[in-house]
Amino acid sequence: MKALRWHAAKDLRLDNIEEPKPSKGQVKIKVEWCGICGSDLHEYTAGPIFIPTENHPLSGDKAPIVMGHEFSGQVVEVGEGVTRASVGDRVVVEPIYSCGTCDACRQGKYNLCDKMGFYGLAGGGGGFSEYASIPEVMIHKIPEAISFEQGALVEPAAVALHSVRSSKLKVGDKAVVFGTGPIGLLVIEALKASGASEIYAVELSEERKQKAAEFGAIVIDPKQYDVVEELHKRTDGGVDVAFEVTGVPAVLSQAIHSTKIGGETMIVSIFEQEASIQPNIIVNKERSVTGIIGYRDVFPAVISLMEKGFFSADKLVTKKITLDEVIDQGFEALLKEKNQVKILVKA
Repeated sequence: MKALRWHAAKDLRLDNIEEPKPSKGQVKIKVEWCGICGSDLHEYTAGPIFIPTENHPLSGDKAPIVMGHEFSGQVVEVGEGVTRASVGDRVVVEPIYSCGTCDACRQGKYNLCDKMGFYGLAGGGGGFSEYASIPEVMIHKIPEAISFEQGALVEPAAVALHSVRSSKLKVGDKAVVFGTGPIGLLVIEALKASGASEIYAVELSEERKQKAAEFGAIVIDPKQYDVVEELHKRTDGGVDVAFEVTGVPAVLSQAIHSTKIGGETMIVSIFEQEASIQPNIIVNKERSVTGIIGYRDVFPAVISLMEKGFFSADKLVTKKITLDEVIDQGFEALLKEKNQVKILVKA
């Protein structure tokens, strides 16, 4: 079967590999749609970051590995011992590997597992392929009301909802999102679902500013304003919570500065470089800075919100392509075409 594999930075290949068989406790799915994630782009341009160059302790794989972790599909075969899935089920994949025995796992925080990895980044298979065999524990069923295209957005929407749920945001609070790529836009949507009274978005790209406005944010252009000064003015002292979703080192300091006394900054990005901050901007206003990675125990809530109309694929997806086009029309397009937000790949 065809599968997109990461061999090295800037070296993705559409390879022909053996079609997987479900082993004990696994289900085999026919992949329908898979989204290209910002993490995939980071691996393409600057990896390996999450991709293992030595055998991963949980997947047992190392590069080259099949990519793709934002995907939906239909169960076509089940392995021995599978009880939660049947042939014909429409599913999405929660692609976190966890050991189940470390301190984090024992606390139920499986996304913080000492050996944590992502299916589609850490090996085992991936969504940029025709078929995938996946541990049953990673499967979530989706109702008929949710399309497979919509299903491919459950994973990135889970990142956004987890970031808002993990913050101190309360109904009626004010928030700002720095960076309105796909995750930033989904954070805006999660903030709406969580009852934020005012949602600001800081963005340079004209196309993404327009998208942020469509999602209901009040857009601030850093080319026109001193962002921190403008946010403090408009919110009478700063936002309650800032979400850093750019991965740009200089923006982290802006995000922290934009919060009020006792405010919070959530780091949602994966940074390729170190980010310098002056600790006194936290200390002097008793602010807090919190990081999140992935998600936990949130897929059912995302699926429920999607049934109510949140996280719409129609608003987020800007391009649909085939697996044969994934490198040039997918990864390269996201790097070169500023009007692209989320690209879905049909297996």
